[in-house]
Amino acid sequence: MLRVGLTYDLRQDYLDMGFGEEETAEFDSPRTIEGLEAALFGLGFAVERVGHVKKLAEKLVGGARWDFVFNICEGVSGLGREAQVPCLLDAYDIPYVFSDPLTTTLTLDKAMAKKVLMHDGVPTAGFELLTDAAQAKGVKLPFPLFAKPVAEGSGKGVGPASKVADLAELEAVTADLIRQFRQPVIVETYLPGREFTVGIIGEGKSARAIGIMEVIFDSAATANGYGYDNKQHWEGKIGYELVGDPEALAAGEVALAGWRSLRCRDGGRADVKSDANGNPHFIEVNPLAGLHPDYSDLVFLSNFAGWRYRDLIEAITDAFLLRNPALAARHVKVAA
Repeated sequence: MLRVGLTYDLRQDYLDMGFGEEETAEFDSPRTIEGLEAALFGLGFAVERVGHVKKLAEKLVGGARWDFVFNICEGVSGLGREAQVPCLLDAYDIPYVFSDPLTTTLTLDKAMAKKVLMHDGVPTAGFELLTDAAQAKGVKLPFPLFAKPVAEGSGKGVGPASKVADLAELEAVTADLIRQFRQPVIVETYLPGREFTVGIIGEGKSARAIGIMEVIFDSAATANGYGYDNKQHWEGKIGYELVGDPEALAAGEVALAGWRSLRCRDGGRADVKSDANGNPHFIEVNPLAGLHPDYSDLVFLSNFAGWRYRDLIEAITDAFLLRNPALAARHVKVAA
C-alpha cells in the first residue's frame, strides 16, 4: 500500500493566529481534510496527515518520508507561496500531486501568466499592471475596465468597485487595493459576456475537460464579478449550470489551451469569460482548486458529470500516477 502524506492549510489554525476571514479564504476546513483522507484511503492509499509547510519541514528534517504527497497547501505570503511545498518536496525528491513550483508561481501572478498566454496565442483580455495609483493616468485601455489584485485567489479583492467606468474610479480602486493587499493591481479590458468555469484533469495532450459550468448571477448577487462575497456566500446569489452549447464548448477549448500553455497538471479549474461578441477569453487558472466535498466549484463540476467525490480524487491520482509509472506499478486499486 502506497504511503501518502497529506499537506494542507487548515483555516482555523490561521484564524487562531490572528489572521482575518478574507486573508484565510483559500484555506481548508476539517471537512475537506476528512473527505480527502477518506477518499484516498478508499482508493487503497495509507494516508498520514501532515499539515502546512512548516509542519512538513519539521517532519522531513525528522526523517519522515512518503511514497508521494497529496498537496493542497496555498501558503501564506509572497508570490511564491503556492510553490513552497512543491519546492520543499522537490528538494527531498518526493513526488507530489498537482503542479510544480514554476506553474504554481506563474499562475498566481496573473500578469505574468497572461504574458505567457498571449505568447502562445490563447485569447485573454488586454491588461496593464499598476504599482501605484498615479500610474492609472497612463492606462491606454478603453473604459470600462476591471481591476483586481495581481496575486490573489478565491475572489479576494473582487467586488462592486472592481468594474471601473472612468479615471477617477480607477485611481480610487487602485489605491484601495494596493493599500489592502500590498501588491500591484492588474487592470483588464472588461468582458461583459457569459462566465464559465471549466474542470480539467490531466496534463499536456492528455488533459481533458470534465465539464463546463456557467456561473449565473442571481438578482441578490454582489455586483461586478464572481468575487469574494459571491464565492463565500453563494447560496441565493449564484447559480451553476452544466452547459454544452457552442459558446460553452469554445470556452472549454480556451480553458484547455490555457491549461496546457501554463503547464498545469493532474487536476484543477480554469475560469473563462466572453466578450460582447460571445468570444471566450481566458481569465485565470487555479492549479490548486478547492476540494471541499460539499461546495467547491471543481466538486460541483464533477458532480454534474456524474462523479462521486471519490471518483474525482481517483481521476486526479490516476493522472498523477500516469506520470509516475514506478509508483503506478506498486499501487493496488481498490474496487468501488
